[in-house]
Amino acid sequence: MPELPDVTVYVEHLERLLKGLTLRKVRLASPFVLRSVTPPLAAAEGRRVEAVSRLGKRIVILLEGGMTLVLHLMIAGRLKWRDALAPIPKKIGLLSLDFEHGSVLLTEVSPKKRAWIRLVEGSDALAALDPGGLEPLEAPLEAFSARLRSENHTLKRALTDPTLFSGIGNAYSDEILHRAKLSPVARTSRLTDADAARLFDAVKGTLVEWTERLRRETGDRFPEKVTAFRPEMAVHGKFGQPCSACGTPVQRIAYAGNETNYCPKCQTGGKLLKDRSLSRLLRGDWPKSLEELEERKAAARVSGPPLVRPPRPSDS
Repeated sequence: MPELPDVTVYVEHLERLLKGLTLRKVRLASPFVLRSVTPPLAAAEGRRVEAVSRLGKRIVILLEGGMTLVLHLMIAGRLKWRDALAPIPKKIGLLSLDFEHGSVLLTEVSPKKRAWIRLVEGSDALAALDPGGLEPLEAPLEAFSARLRSENHTLKRALTDPTLFSGIGNAYSDEILHRAKLSPVARTSRLTDADAARLFDAVKGTLVEWTERLRRETGDRFPEKVTAFRPEMAVHGKFGQPCSACGTPVQRIAYAGNETNYCPKCQTGGKLLKDRSLSRLLRGDWPKSLEELEERKAAARVSGPPLVRPPRPSDS
């Protein structure tokens, strides 16, 4: 999912390209991408773009007359800048915003079409789409710490909760926690003031560093290679690869189609966090250290199949 650094760069390029231009036409390739009814989408046509901004992970296009287009890319949505009235790609194309000098195309490679657009009128309607998360690059340490401790969650869940913090998702939360040398499953209620301050610095440092990196990579070109998996990342998407700081193999917690990546040496004092999928592979008690994990995996390979239980009828 595009997060704060990616969305920020999108917004900067969209403002550069669109501010002052008139939206001539909105073409829908998929009716399911439109998640609002009133005002009708056609009411946006013929209106000039006054500004482009970010609302959490949403992209906000302010039109004259108090109307606003709000785009949420969700996990697999991406934006393309093409020549005016360029054809919408089949299968992955959702819509096109057509201007005199070019078109903004919204695409989504996932078969689960989750990206959406809404047209709202007035500041109250726009505010209703704000999840309410604290802007991490604008908040002082005291506000950050208070929000962090306002609910008792794991650090991973707290950082990625859009009602607590704005713009942080799965990828950058892994990088932030690695930089802060904190476990993803540490409880917010048990953090010391020193831990909270270190996490605060890691949030700001990681998000600023990656925003600047993406700006440099993109330059004057519209961002086309927006991805959550980058070779320069320390741990995210690096399961089994050496930690960039200490060389220890990066580990993971897999759940609900996502995974959390972490370094056991840098973040958990050498302790392995329980992973459901690997638990089924190894059977029995979860190993407490990386060395014990490797020993059990080797023993499982020697003992031969079946390493994973056959599916039960309820699994299908």
